[in-house]
Amino acid sequence: MTLTLPFDNSYARLPGRFFVRQRAEPVRAPGLIAVNAPLAEALGLDPAMLATPDAVAVFAGNATPAGAEPLAQAYAGHQFGGWVPQLGDGRALLLGEIVAPDGRRYDIQLKGSGRTPFSRSGDGRAWIGPVLREYIVSEAMAALGVPTTRALAAVTTGEVVWRETARPGAVLVRVAASHVRVGTFQYFAARQDTEALRLLCAHVLERHYPQAEGPLGLLAAVTAAQARLIAAWMSFGFIHGVMNTDNMAVSGETIDYGPCAFMDGFDPMKVFSSIDQQGRYAYGNQPPVALWNLAQLASCLLPLIDEDEAAAIEAATDTINRFAEIYEAEWLRRFGAKIGIASAAPQDRPLIEALLSLMAGQNADFTRTFRGLATGMAAAEFRDPAPFAAWAEGWQARLSREADPAAVMRRANPAYIPRNHRIEAAIGAALGGDLGPFERLNAILARPFDDQPEWAAYQAAPAPGEEVQRTFCGT
Repeated sequence: MTLTLPFDNSYARLPGRFFVRQRAEPVRAPGLIAVNAPLAEALGLDPAMLATPDAVAVFAGNATPAGAEPLAQAYAGHQFGGWVPQLGDGRALLLGEIVAPDGRRYDIQLKGSGRTPFSRSGDGRAWIGPVLREYIVSEAMAALGVPTTRALAAVTTGEVVWRETARPGAVLVRVAASHVRVGTFQYFAARQDTEALRLLCAHVLERHYPQAEGPLGLLAAVTAAQARLIAAWMSFGFIHGVMNTDNMAVSGETIDYGPCAFMDGFDPMKVFSSIDQQGRYAYGNQPPVALWNLAQLASCLLPLIDEDEAAAIEAATDTINRFAEIYEAEWLRRFGAKIGIASAAPQDRPLIEALLSLMAGQNADFTRTFRGLATGMAAAEFRDPAPFAAWAEGWQARLSREADPAAVMRRANPAYIPRNHRIEAAIGAALGGDLGPFERLNAILARPFDDQPEWAAYQAAPAPGEEVQRTFCGT
């Protein structure tokens, strides 16, 4: 039986300088880790078909289905603030695009499929740890309602990848609204390729923002999408870990889950990434970094906005400066709901900030504290509950004006997040050949707002000795 996917590849119809056409490198012995059946069905695909040996061969890179046009995309980027004029897909291939039953277009990408001309010194491969981490976290984000790339499937390669020690190789099949990044625009701007910038702008507008008009409309749409996305991250205690411009998708989806993590104890300047030595991408720095990245996108679009450079700069600056207003409104909406206020107003902000300050001062667990507001258990997250009790008096007075604050809080505050120690345990078990913990964790995280009393242990913060302090990219 031959795997058939309904490809319609719009990015491949752009000029050749946007990418390098290339097939994946075959592997020794492909094996199935998982197929995401709900996502497959939403894409109009048969999950059973995706679990066949033919499909596994495609996902591992040993076969290319009809209609696929595999390619590595070109892009540049600022990495930790440093400019790199050429990056590109060094270990991934865009297999092609499909149009789902809902009419939306999605990329199907193989991540870990081998070397490309953009690999530089890398081997182009992935090992099973980062593949499982991205699968777990991206699907958890989707269940939380955060815009994100998704995991359609994961496969093993039967080969060894060297990362300090020998690790089993794997490939992630990633689904995205697109893989166009801020760095994609930077790649062509650095080459003063205005024609390519026009084509890329038109492509993104048609694909993601058909209601927007022209480069300024595109910039406004991306600015709004990123403001809403970062506010969502903040409301769940998520730290991306590597917010380089090549890791910011213009679609407004979370992309590239490398050294990412969800906080346990609340610390506004928490960093997990092993490569973020200066805390550039700490939790509290994510909004200003997003704005900085948008400024890099704006600079790329200046030649398209206005021939008069001064006028273009003024228009672009006015546009990205709307980020703060959009972000603040979305942050207030989300954090207001987290304390039970259905429609928070600016005067509610001090109440929210006071709680966050108490949490930071005592390193209270971010997820358990907010979930505990609805269950009456929040005080237990504080070493000294007296300051929380004092705060709660004003909070209860404010909630007296709300119709059903408990319901609002339960919808805003998950009981389950992909805690770092649970992810590491799932990876460790998989290294020993046991995928049970990985499958169980995914099933629990698919219902993050449900109590699931049989899995209450998965709500627990890590015990002493279980804390994960550092996460890694996997390259």
